[in-house]
Amino acid sequence: MTDYRYLIIGGGMVADAAARGVRELDADGTIGILSEDVDRPYARPALSKKLWTDPDFSWDEKVDLHTEETGASFVLGTAVTGIDRASKTVTTADGQTHGYERLLIATGGKPRGLPGLEPSDRVLDYRSADDYRKLRELADAGAHVVVVGGGYIGQEITAGVVQNGARVTLVDPDDIVGGRMFPDDLARAFQQRFVDAGVDLRLGRRVESGTQTADGVTLTLDDGTVLDADAVVAGLGIEPATQLAVDAGLTVRDGIVVSSTLLTDDDSVFAAGDVAEYPDRILGTRRVEHVDNAQQQGRQAGRNLADADETYDHTPMFYSDVFDMGYEAVGQVSTKLRTVEDWQDPTVTGVVYYLDDDDTVRGVLLWNVWDKTDEARKVLAEANSLTSDMLPGRITA
Repeated sequence: MTDYRYLIIGGGMVADAAARGVRELDADGTIGILSEDVDRPYARPALSKKLWTDPDFSWDEKVDLHTEETGASFVLGTAVTGIDRASKTVTTADGQTHGYERLLIATGGKPRGLPGLEPSDRVLDYRSADDYRKLRELADAGAHVVVVGGGYIGQEITAGVVQNGARVTLVDPDDIVGGRMFPDDLARAFQQRFVDAGVDLRLGRRVESGTQTADGVTLTLDDGTVLDADAVVAGLGIEPATQLAVDAGLTVRDGIVVSSTLLTDDDSVFAAGDVAEYPDRILGTRRVEHVDNAQQQGRQAGRNLADADETYDHTPMFYSDVFDMGYEAVGQVSTKLRTVEDWQDPTVTGVVYYLDDDDTVRGVLLWNVWDKTDEARKVLAEANSLTSDMLPGRITA
């Protein structure tokens, strides 16, 4: 059995940030990172962003996070199968046992799959660097790629692949690309960029079934349409990977329930990242699947593993770059909420505020407006004292 003072389950950006957070307070305590991934921690957003659009964006300098700088030990390519809180040990699929004094669960999420299709070299959940390498090889050879799901990741993958010369079909259950997030005029302008780039859009459609061979994948849509592809990317979101926590007797709702210091029911076990349901000081109880949260919450979890006992008080942002468009946002960005639009140049530069039924601002979208996320957080923090007529002009480019 290998013992560590600090043991981290999961090898993503949370793990890297946590190891660095530990080192801010403890220069010598042993750190172990157990990961199903075959790569050390890396900057996951690059898989759907810069690696497709910037030829000078190198893996070693820009993507690999070089977590080895913290002195952490890595066990890669293996899954954790159980946590024994009484003995403070975890077991892995290869039969190894690892002891801990403090444990961080950073297991992230499991992608939602497609009916009848298991992940393979041609059917990609697109959660890992290995998925990127497989898709890159196919795309560079001029493959026909079908992306299923027009959400955050699906949009970015579609844009990245089509800009690299491959043929892309996007299957989106929404009637307009971006229609769940953006007001109608903005969503239609956003969708037009995909049309202009040559993406074949199959809107209002879902995949009903699929088959694959060594040479390709065939999808049948719910209207009977059959699509033949060289590769399929599933961009259908994730389910938080909470089963380890459930089996260990920890409280789980939407995610693993943690306190403001990221502590679970067990005073030796913390959780952070996609998998953690935590109390946001501005927006209340939530679970966040974006990189800013992974980095900031991971760092705080690492510091608290090393006895800092500090509140995680950061309200995270998220961002996206698609073709020549980009945005940053804080809070809830959904057209289920009422919107107040404040455009300097309609659908080009402006701010969209998202309000609930009580006319309280719950989210802010900064469309081609940069470095204003602190101002957006301030709007959310003061939302109870703001009326909708006070919003235009509040944040400017």
